[in-house]
Amino acid sequence: MAKHKVLEVPSSNMKKAITKILYEQGYILNYKFEDTDPVHRTIKIALKYNPHTKQPVIKGIQRVSKPGLRKYAGADTLPRVLNGLGIAIVSTSQGVMTDKEARRLNIGGEVICYIY
Repeated sequence: MAKHKVLEVPSSNMKKAITKILYEQGYILNYKFEDTDPVHRTIKIALKYNPHTKQPVIKGIQRVSKPGLRKYAGADTLPRVLNGLGIAIVSTSQGVMTDKEARRLNIGGEVICYIY
């Protein structure tokens, strides 16, 4: 069994939603929410690697919307990352979701980041 790198990050509701999306889309191997200590809540994320090339599955993450400059997109102007090979994570009125799901539901929102 190969060893996997495990990241431990401070927890927030937005990070939990993004972690769930990364898992559902196959970008990470597994995750665990550590909520035992009410002050120091963390998320443990096991990164996923290509079994043949040993390269990480996530090639890059680019933050789009920043606290100083929010970026919003309508349902018809949602970005396509690497012509559909990557995903954009969008915060909508119906929750945090991928750009493909937001397009399917015909809703726009704040573009959080691109993952490729």
